[in-house]
Amino acid sequence: MDGAPAPDEAPALDGVIHHPTRLTLVAFLSACDEAEFAAVRDGCRVSDSVLSKNASALEAAGYLRVRKGHVGKRPRTWLSLTPAGRQALARHLAALQDLVDAARGAAGSVGA
Repeated sequence: MDGAPAPDEAPALDGVIHHPTRLTLVAFLSACDEAEFAAVRDGCRVSDSVLSKNASALEAAGYLRVRKGHVGKRPRTWLSLTPAGRQALARHLAALQDLVDAARGAAGSVGA
């Protein structure tokens, strides 16, 4: 068995990660151990409020860790994916790949 879902079984997309902003956020964080809030905001091209709202949703799901501290006298916030968040992203990407493969297979059989 190749691990692909049965024909009548939909791939297991993660509803928390599937939101475009959250998918962008977890993809960005997957490339590092931890990133400062401002770097994530700029890298994902979102506002502070959008990042905060989506980070809260990921944190509530156990996918994101928020660490607060100071650099000098300035408060800072750092974000990182938890092991569960990294696993959820890997599963979600595999499910997306299954959908892509199925669509390509269906498109290839249309003219056959």
